[in-house]
Amino acid sequence: MSDLDTTALDDLVLRLERAAEQLRSGELSADAAAALVEDCATTAGLASAELERMARASAAEPIPGQDSLL
Repeated sequence: MSDLDTTALDDLVLRLERAAEQLRSGELSADAAAALVEDCATTAGLASAELERMARASAAEPIPGQDSLL
């Protein structure tokens, strides 16, 4: 099984972590916080899609040690 490239997912997770830090800081106005929460929802959707893509890609690969039958 080959290693999956998780760069895109890692970037999305980093964006969500930064947003969480900003929200916890309490320094954002209500409007800015609401906009950031909206962005988080979009980012979470992208992360979900990326996880789904990665799951399909790994399911398509043969299990190590299992050769295909002729």
